[in-house]
Parts: sequence; structure tokens; C-alpha cells
Amino acid sequence: MRLGINLGYWGAGMDADNLAVAQEADRLGYSVCWAAEAYGSDAPTVLSWVAAQTERIDVGSGIFQIPARTPAMTAMTAATLDSLSGGRFRLGLGVSGPQVSEGWYGVKFDKPLSRTREYVEIIRKAMSRERLSHQGRHWTLPLPDGPGKPIKLTVHPVREEIPLYIAAIGPKNLEQTGEIADGALLIFYSPEHAEETTLQYLRAGREKAGKGTGGSGGLGDFDVCPTVPMAVGEDVRALADQFRPYTALYVGGMGSRKQNFYNRLAQRMGYEKEAAEIQDKYLAGEKDAAAAAVPHELIDSTTLVGPVDRIADRMRAYAEAGVTTLSLAPAGFALEERIAGLRAGVEALERAGVA
Repeated sequence: MRLGINLGYWGAGMDADNLAVAQEADRLGYSVCWAAEAYGSDAPTVLSWVAAQTERIDVGSGIFQIPARTPAMTAMTAATLDSLSGGRFRLGLGVSGPQVSEGWYGVKFDKPLSRTREYVEIIRKAMSRERLSHQGRHWTLPLPDGPGKPIKLTVHPVREEIPLYIAAIGPKNLEQTGEIADGALLIFYSPEHAEETTLQYLRAGREKAGKGTGGSGGLGDFDVCPTVPMAVGEDVRALADQFRPYTALYVGGMGSRKQNFYNRLAQRMGYEKEAAEIQDKYLAGEKDAAAAAVPHELIDSTTLVGPVDRIADRMRAYAEAGVTTLSLAPAGFALEERIAGLRAGVEALERAGVA
């Protein structure tokens, strides 16, 4: 199992600190640094800045939002970042959610599975540097009866194939991700529930694509990459409590009542009643009450909290549950806290013996 670092969203006065975190992760031997985007800073600009000031660590989009760019534009961006970084770019994709897709980008949030599949097909075709043509439900390239013609990408990526990841939560999306991607970007990943919530679906997709089994979790060389919040210290409950607002935001307030992927995930983990209560309170504007309703067990099973030895034990559990890249999100707003978290992550991995 390798370690990654997730910088999350850029901004909030932490820009210089985020760069320092990425540089320390590079020095410590972390394998990848992810940056996110929603409706603030864009990920490609951040990744360019980080790549220019690091040496070995991969830079990855966690994620590029599919409604934000045409697939050909994403292929251009990926090829450029791979070239500029010396072959250190990983392409992570996701459909975002209905509020952002329709409210920010003006793109209808419908048929996310077939849209993602076509998007990936076009990207792979474009980055192979063959002349680009595609006839599908969502995109037709070139447009018919016009001046357009099949065009070939002029940028040469460093690598023949840039690793492609998809952010996946639901069973159908996970299965398709196992079929068409090289890795999955995951959230709220619990080792105790990994098989029934995640691995069985990824495995089904790999088998559907004829990509074989073996390797970690029976997934061959597929990269299982969850982002896991981390806080180091002695008081496990107090450390877990700081992640209550974060968990309540996703389980209760991310998406609509009818369409919240994270709420459904919590239900599949056995928290049906609690997930409903968290959502009811959050959507009623009672955010503190929603956070208080989050079970400690849910937080503890999806984060790394406690002293280094306890975190090492949990890292073993993640490795045994199929994780191949564990991306950490160290808690704290102070740079010193986040750097200490990075170093503790390396120490815990060494103690766990699963590197």
C-alpha cells in the first residue's frame, strides 16, 4: 500500500500552506498529491503550480468535473500536464452532482453512467493520438454536415497511457469504474464494510472487462484509492468529533433529499436510521444537531484517528480491505499540524508493515 495526500479545495487562505504540504509529501516519498475542484479554484492550474515545485510525487485531479469540460479539452489538459510534469500526472474524473452540474455549469445531470463511459472513450481515443471521431448518445465528433473533420492531438504525453481514475460511490458506478478505469477515487471507505459496499462491484466490472483477478482484493493492478481524514493524538473520541461536521455535510447536506450518494452509502453500511436523521436535521438547517447525530462508529471506521500505533493498526485493515493507495487528509488549519500528520502517516505505514 502506498500513501497519497489530498489537498482538497484550493483557497480559504491556505494556498501557500498547501504548496508546503505537497513539497513535504514529495520529500517524504508520498506517491501522489490530489487537488479537487467544485465551484472555486480549478484543479489544472493548482496541479501545474504544484508539479512545477515538486520533483517526484505524482499530481492527480481528484477530480476534474465532467460537466465542466468537453472530453477533448480534458484530453488536451491531461496530455499537457503529463508533459509539463515529466510523466507525473494522474487523471481523475467525476460527474459532480446535480446542483453543481445544472446550477454552475448549465449541464443537465442525466444518464451519468453512459455520459461517463462516452467521456472516457473519447479521452482515451484522443490521447492515443489517433484521429478523433465518435458517434454516441452524448457527443458526435466531428459534427455532421459541417466543416469539421477528425483531428489528431498534437501534444505528446510522456507516457503511452495516463492512469485514469473515476470517483465512484454507487454500485452501478463502481462496477463501470472497475470495467473502464485504472483506479477508483473513493470516500467514506470503511474496511469493515469494503466488500459489500465497494469491492464486489469493482471486481464485477474487472471481470466484465476480462481484466483478470489476483492482486489486492482480487482486482489485479487496479488502484483502490480512498481519501481518509486523519488526526493524531491520544483522545480518540475528541479527535473523531472534529470530523462530525464534515460527515454531516456529506451524509446530510450534499445533494437533494432524493439524490444524495453519500447518504445512500451510509445506509448500505448499516446506518439507515441514522442517515435519515442526519439528513432531516441538516436539511432543516439544524447543522449542529445533524453533526451530533453522526454515530461515532461511522466516523471511526472511515477515518484514521488516535495515536500512531492505532493508526498503524487501521492502516493494516485498509490494506487487507483492498486499498492500494491510501490518500490522507490530515486535520488542522495550521501548517505545523498538517506537516506533523504527514510525518505520522509515514511512521504509521512503516509500523503497519504494509508498504
